[in-house]
Amino acid sequence: MSHLRRRLRRCDLRAVPEVRRALRELLAHWGRSGRSETAELLTSEIVTNALVHTDQEALLTATVGPRGLRVEVRDFEGRRPRLRIPNADEGTHGRGLLLVQSLADAWGVRMHGVGKAVWFELDGGAA
Repeated sequence: MSHLRRRLRRCDLRAVPEVRRALRELLAHWGRSGRSETAELLTSEIVTNALVHTDQEALLTATVGPRGLRVEVRDFEGRRPRLRIPNADEGTHGRGLLLVQSLADAWGVRMHGVGKAVWFELDGGAA
């Protein structure tokens, strides 16, 4: 198994491209190029959500194993994220969890005593 862990500083949106680059390196030998691109997109979405919708640090963990990829972003905000259908007036905002729901093989939110973890999984199959 291969792992990636990153501490994300509060409100540091520069972390998004840095995390994408680190994930790309982690997945370089995965052999699933279409799935790797999807993984980068979905990781960007859940990292951005944690940084924009909380006022705390967050922790990213990505694990590649024989069954596929699991990415989790844990933050320390007690509010549960809402999956919603954005309206046309919102531009490109509000679509992150909808993308995760649509493209991930599995996803969810696990509440902790302090905060939550938003996660998704991609199996090792073809895109």
